[in-house]
Amino acid sequence: MTLFDKMKTGLAKTRDSLMAGVDKLALQFGIIDEELFEALEETLILADLGVETSMELVETLRSRVKSEKVTDPSKIKDLLAACLQEMLVQDAEANPLDLKGPTVILIIGVNGVGKTTTIGKLANRLKSDGKSVLIAAADTFRAAAIEQLEVWCQRSDVPIIKHESNSDPAAVVYDAVQAAKARNVDVLIVDTAGRLHNKKNLMEELRKIFRIVSTQYDDARREVFLVLDATTGQNAVQQAKLFKETADITGIVLTKLDGTAKGGVVVAIKNELDIPVRYVGVGEGIDDLQPFDAEVFAKALVGE
Repeated sequence: MTLFDKMKTGLAKTRDSLMAGVDKLALQFGIIDEELFEALEETLILADLGVETSMELVETLRSRVKSEKVTDPSKIKDLLAACLQEMLVQDAEANPLDLKGPTVILIIGVNGVGKTTTIGKLANRLKSDGKSVLIAAADTFRAAAIEQLEVWCQRSDVPIIKHESNSDPAAVVYDAVQAAKARNVDVLIVDTAGRLHNKKNLMEELRKIFRIVSTQYDDARREVFLVLDATTGQNAVQQAKLFKETADITGIVLTKLDGTAKGGVVVAIKNELDIPVRYVGVGEGIDDLQPFDAEVFAKALVGE
């Protein structure tokens, strides 16, 4: 399957929900008027595009309808699709992911979003791209976190640096950095404890980890990927806002996109948070973590 095919299949529930709602409105209304725009805004909000993003899209749509002198409600779907694509693709190439040279990727996110699975799939993808990868099991507090990560490392045939449960995460990162340097590893992926309820502890832990990376591996690029669960819809946006207060997030990984009708949250995240979406999970297989392509996503979302 091509990237577009995988994305189109993964977004089926979201596309069916969103576009079915738009089609229904086109049949309900005989003319394009303010009542139609209000109903459309509500449809977009229900598709988890968020209030702010939905209002912005409808405003853009109003302008296009006026400038292009569109009067037929059946044309609304194509116009909306074009507006969605513009919003997603805008500045998509301005901040590309650069993994040239040694790179440390810190993975953060609350428990239950698919963080461990994401690390395993990301390691496998990077390895298939020709990168050498090492994983640091620095989530030492959650029961079975290390064991689960080991299973994924075996599946993707990637080495892991680990300590005993409840040991100091910073010590794990220190050892992993030394190993990465000694082995000339391209990418070191660091798992971290998934807590958000105590931002002070999280901030201090991340600060310690960054300090170790900065002092011990100063020539490595640093990325911070926040993992979010697409099935939680707007709650994922709120999580991102809270984590953004604590960490300098450089990218979003959105999991479980194939199992939800709330995939519109990708549009809200990109539009409201100004954080690039780096990868999306569109299936349960080890190869189903896909690099995010804004244009491909937009076309798959509207069913082109």
